[in-house]
Amino acid sequence: MNLANLGLAAMNAAQNRLNTAGHNINNADTDGYNRQRVITATAGAVNMGSGYIGRGVEAVTVQRSYDNFLYRQLVSAQSGGAALVSYGNEITQVNNLFADNTTGISPALQKFFAGMNAVASSPADPAARQELLGRAASLVGQINDTNAFLDSQRGNINTQITTVVTQVNSYVERIGDLNKQILSAKASSSGHAPNDLLDQRDQLVSELNTLVGVKVVPHGDDTISLTIGNGQLVLGGNTVYPLQAVQSASDPTRTVVAYSTVDASGNMSPVEIDESYITGGSLGGLVKYRQEALDTVQNDLGRMAAGLAIAINELHENGVDANGADGVAFFTLGQATAIPHQGNNGAASIKAELTGAEQLTGKDYRITFEGGNYNVVRLPGSTVIQTVSEADAAANGLEVEGLTLSFEGGAPQAGDTWLLQPTRAAAGSIGLNLTDPGQIAAADVDGGSANGNNALAMAGLQEKKVLANGTMSMNEAFSQVVNKVAVLGQQNATAAKAQSSLIQQNYAAQQAVSGVNVNEELVNLDRYLEQFRAASRMIDVSSSLFDTLLSLRN
Repeated sequence: MNLANLGLAAMNAAQNRLNTAGHNINNADTDGYNRQRVITATAGAVNMGSGYIGRGVEAVTVQRSYDNFLYRQLVSAQSGGAALVSYGNEITQVNNLFADNTTGISPALQKFFAGMNAVASSPADPAARQELLGRAASLVGQINDTNAFLDSQRGNINTQITTVVTQVNSYVERIGDLNKQILSAKASSSGHAPNDLLDQRDQLVSELNTLVGVKVVPHGDDTISLTIGNGQLVLGGNTVYPLQAVQSASDPTRTVVAYSTVDASGNMSPVEIDESYITGGSLGGLVKYRQEALDTVQNDLGRMAAGLAIAINELHENGVDANGADGVAFFTLGQATAIPHQGNNGAASIKAELTGAEQLTGKDYRITFEGGNYNVVRLPGSTVIQTVSEADAAANGLEVEGLTLSFEGGAPQAGDTWLLQPTRAAAGSIGLNLTDPGQIAAADVDGGSANGNNALAMAGLQEKKVLANGTMSMNEAFSQVVNKVAVLGQQNATAAKAQSSLIQQNYAAQQAVSGVNVNEELVNLDRYLEQFRAASRMIDVSSSLFDTLLSLRN
């Protein structure tokens, strides 16, 4: 092994190091880039009789400074942070709506009961009666408008879910394509890791996790598979199993996420993913917000509206109006919603009517027909709270926590289910039934049409415990809704702040291993340049020695 070969090997190693340092500097601000370094090893030695003489250095490979544990910690933190941000964007809008003390339902509710008190004090005063009708119309309008906003937000969430699912599929396809490129690159380089392609894939996985939490399953050939939810496959090596945004089979107003599975014919068919399994990323935040906040807030608002209508109507219909006629319903109220599952095979349908304000819970229910019985489950949960036989249900109906159910249309089939939403639409369906101030039944039947006893009783409903089995008044019911929104918003804001700190900590830890320090790379450039110069000097010395040897022949 002569000096020229030694110098050439050293020059190649130094040049690889110079190129790699330059590559690091160029990509110091590239998202997802991991610092690279040349791994070198001695080229061995040759036994020259008098000992082993070294053969120089050789570049083994180029390795990226990568810690999978730190990377996964960072990705997980970023995924959780994205979920909190999307949740916070939605809850803030609702909080701003309910927190306004100058307009909205709370002041309208106070004014309505104040107007009822005024009529009770002056039942013969047409101005007081007209004022009460105006305030009742304003209250109904505020309740309707608030519910319309919640419905609009529900539709917007459906749209966002559809958009995010499309973005997720795009990322999965790009990751699958990088899997192919990585396999090809390794095959053409005798198994050396294609660091830049690996960085690009890791960055895509990181960005994908800000959309929805996915789990990475590595394979021995450096390809990966991706799963979502409870292990549903979205990428298997190079095969993509796209997610779909579909209409829920149990609730057509709800867009849900479905994974793809191969049916018996070899075609992709969607299967709904349980919402509780969709976590992380903006998609997880949207789903959690809808389930935890939007559904319960709209149900509770509907319970207050239904309780108001039922309680006021019950008293008003027992009173006497200004013309001596029996009172009629003060408010109108739609029926509860009973949605048949798309997979039902029977012809039975359910009609649900709100009948008892005190028993309303603000919960949804699932009704399933099994073994000749209708089983009622309060949601969320799986415990059957009531069972009635098909014959009894057809003959007598069913009473369920403030609801009267009647079963119509034909015979059910085993496995048929219905989603019962007693109060979800109540705030949107409440209306004012009276059009004439004289229709206000302010008097009771015993005192004649000139007294205000019945109006006084209706005004007392403001503080009377008429909801939640006699434990909550109208004011308390609405305050509970406002407080729930405020608490959820504050919890999310606090969690988001803590998560932001966690992301920063994890990022700093990851960058300490994988980040590019430009100053350090500049120092390395000087070192590698000196190595290159020293190696070139070896070649120069080798040339001088060779010339000296040639001169000895002359």
